[in-house]
Amino acid sequence: MASSCYITFPTTFYAIRAESVLKSQPYSFKMVPVPRSISSSCGTALRCSCENIAVLKEYLLQKDLELEGFYKLEESGLKTPVVTALDLEQQGINEQ
Repeated sequence: MASSCYITFPTTFYAIRAESVLKSQPYSFKMVPVPRSISSSCGTALRCSCENIAVLKEYLLQKDLELEGFYKLEESGLKTPVVTALDLEQQGINEQ
């Protein structure tokens, strides 16, 4: 089962700013439309590896970016993806 993690933002402004801030960092990420399984609203999300999501969260908060939510999306074939909202305050987020 393939999985990716997503960070959502309250506005497109913060998503664009996050992309700009992260370009100078060594983390792999991609700005993508928010998956429908996470939200039906229009918007942009940052897709990253689940191993890096906590580090990216801390870095973006240090840069005064507003973040909305954190999600893990697991896809297996043609089935509906399984979405898990992540609580990044807990230890061991990669074990979810």
